[in-house]
Amino acid sequence: MGEIIKLENGQLRVPDYPTIPFIKGDGIGPEIWAAAQPVFDAAVKKVYGGTRRITWQPVLAGQAAFEQTGNWLPDATLAALKRYLVAIKGPLTTPVGGGHRSINVTLRQELDLYACVRPVRYYPGSPSPVRYPERVKMTLFRENTEDIYAGIEMGVGTEAAKGLTALLKEQRQLAKVRFPATSAYSIKPVSKEGTTRLVRAAIEYALRNNELTLTLVHKGNIMKQTEGAFKNWGYQVAEEYGDRLFTMAQYQALAKTSQHQADQALQGARAQKKLIVNDVICDNFLQQSLLHPENFAVIATLNLNGDYFSDALAAQVGGIGIAPGANINYQTGQALFEATHGTAPQFVGQNKMNPTPLLLSGAMMFDYLGWEAVGDLIRQGIAQAIASQHVTADLATSTAANVLSTSSFGNYLVSHL
Repeated sequence: MGEIIKLENGQLRVPDYPTIPFIKGDGIGPEIWAAAQPVFDAAVKKVYGGTRRITWQPVLAGQAAFEQTGNWLPDATLAALKRYLVAIKGPLTTPVGGGHRSINVTLRQELDLYACVRPVRYYPGSPSPVRYPERVKMTLFRENTEDIYAGIEMGVGTEAAKGLTALLKEQRQLAKVRFPATSAYSIKPVSKEGTTRLVRAAIEYALRNNELTLTLVHKGNIMKQTEGAFKNWGYQVAEEYGDRLFTMAQYQALAKTSQHQADQALQGARAQKKLIVNDVICDNFLQQSLLHPENFAVIATLNLNGDYFSDALAAQVGGIGIAPGANINYQTGQALFEATHGTAPQFVGQNKMNPTPLLLSGAMMFDYLGWEAVGDLIRQGIAQAIASQHVTADLATSTAANVLSTSSFGNYLVSHL
């Protein structure tokens, strides 16, 4: 029987035989989990022999949960995730334009998993639409609990929409709504607390990993009171770290009195390899991340921006089939690692989808547990498989590739760890 992971004095305490809940997921989820779990177990055994081992505990969410319990996200599942602190999941069904609320969003809200962490790396041999994908090496910190994803929406003609229309009229803002009688609304909350804890997590990650830049990405030139505040609050957090880093806000303040002094300060910070904290407008970031991806290391941004960026950046290194993800609350220790792609119901039962996103998310999970050697071993195995073109169809880049099924890819990794 496994033991419980705990957070004590701000530190994760991981026993040698922890219990990790897992959600297989919907659609292709059970197939990719069946391929990934043996790789996880084999990697732990390779590194630690029999001195450490995961006890996997299945829990229900999504379609399988609804069919068995009548509930898309049973209370027992939430209780297990809270009890065991760290978990991993496959993709879950989210209806478009109606139906139940996204289970992924609900999990992030219920567990207060405020940081969505998405590392984007290129593995040589992966297909890529860009010329120099090896220049892409970024880690995205996406705020996970606020913004449009808070789910505060008002449909056309509802009492809520009418009430908001009346409030806008009272505040002399209604002229900004082009067609108020037929408008639906979404409200975008952005808080100082939500921003500061996200930016602090990103700074701590950057310092811990000796990164050289952290970029606050926002649309503050238009949404001044929300995304503009995100930028300002982010710089305020950076100021708490004193001379451990240098911000472009400091640079701009110095430049008002002496451009030469500002330039010298920036050059000195770079020479000392201090973390440079800067900011960029989100549309410019999308352009610059294509033209000069090497200029970005750690990104901190809001929820909707981060949703766009994570998929766009993944496309540069091989697509969503190579993209892992984690949802973490660094204050409570709660963490949920996940495959970042969809359920792909049209491919269910065909045994040909790529389990790499779940495998790489598992590697992130082992890093989080402090079992970094296991995470490194999984990533090395995947890198070797891609380089030698023992891959699923989506990662095949030549007719000479050894195209493997979902299960065969997992078996290949187990045998080559």
